[in-house]
Amino acid sequence: MRIAIVGCGFVADLYAGTLAVHPSMHLVGVADRDQERAQAFARYHSVPAYRDLEDLLSDERVDILLNLTSPGSHYVVTRAALEAGKHVYSEKPLAMSLQEAIELCELAKQKGLHLSAAPCSVLSESAQTLWQALRQNKVGPVRLVYAELDDGMLHKMPYEKWRRPTGIPWPYRSEFEVGCTLEHAGYSMTWLTAIFGPARAITAFSSCQVPDKRPGEGIASAPDFSVACVRFESGVVARLTCSILAPRDHSIRVIGDDGILSVRDSWFYAAPVHLRRWLTIGRRTMLSPIARRCPPVRSPYGKLKRRGAAQMDYLLGVQELCDAIQQSRPSRLSADFCLHTTEIVLAIHNALETNTPYIPTTTFEAMRPMPWASDG
Repeated sequence: MRIAIVGCGFVADLYAGTLAVHPSMHLVGVADRDQERAQAFARYHSVPAYRDLEDLLSDERVDILLNLTSPGSHYVVTRAALEAGKHVYSEKPLAMSLQEAIELCELAKQKGLHLSAAPCSVLSESAQTLWQALRQNKVGPVRLVYAELDDGMLHKMPYEKWRRPTGIPWPYRSEFEVGCTLEHAGYSMTWLTAIFGPARAITAFSSCQVPDKRPGEGIASAPDFSVACVRFESGVVARLTCSILAPRDHSIRVIGDDGILSVRDSWFYAAPVHLRRWLTIGRRTMLSPIARRCPPVRSPYGKLKRRGAAQMDYLLGVQELCDAIQQSRPSRLSADFCLHTTEIVLAIHNALETNTPYIPTTTFEAMRPMPWASDG
């Protein structure tokens, strides 16, 4: 399949860097509204650069457009590509509003085109191993899931030094203005919806705890913390926490009647899945101190080295889209699936404006430390 990239920013290098393990894909060219950036990217990856988006869309060789632009441009670029008759794989989110995302999905269906979106981590070996273990009833009936996507105190990190091989810097303004929920919640949520079915109820809270992350630059405040409780069609309830404040934690724990399945880092596509069973000894029930690794399923695609904070095959979702087109079947990351993920993530993100905090009516005097823990 012949693909083209629009948007030659930070993430585009991560996509292009995984082409080696997907020989069935051919990158025919790239485009960016910054022509110098497009040319630099094209030189580094030895591909042609289009003059602009219109030039790319007029190229009949292009089967799939990879929309790797900034989130605010996703809707406009994807719509233009669909209207030009191209299949589209978009970076997350599909759009910045639910109505825009719905419009894109309806347009794709009208045109008979495939529309898919990141993240594709649900297709990883880790996610698929976890799902297999659940189908094999390794932990009995599932009651609860804890999913974390905390990335540390991001605004205090030396992110000015983060650059891709082409010299492109990490887009801190976009990251801070979009917020951690829209950027990261989908990594876990795609696992949960795929395994436990569509979400049926969401109770969310989000907040911007550090409004001025770059003093004097006028960066808009977006949630840097969110937490949501989601009930899925299967009856399973999950708590998802996102932040760019709390210490890094990308774990997922699935809690069942007979034990717990856990993945330490969902950003590592080959991260092991561990099983710990409940044990009853005397009057206590506890988790076994011994964690057994579940037999991993193996992807047919090659292993990738760690790149930055993750080990991800960014083209895995595009490969799934290519296979779906060639096999005349729906993609696993279908437009409806991606739309549902977008709706959930937007609901959590928008809780910054829509939540109604409960104001407690009781209080108490400050507690004092125990005498053996006092400051003297």
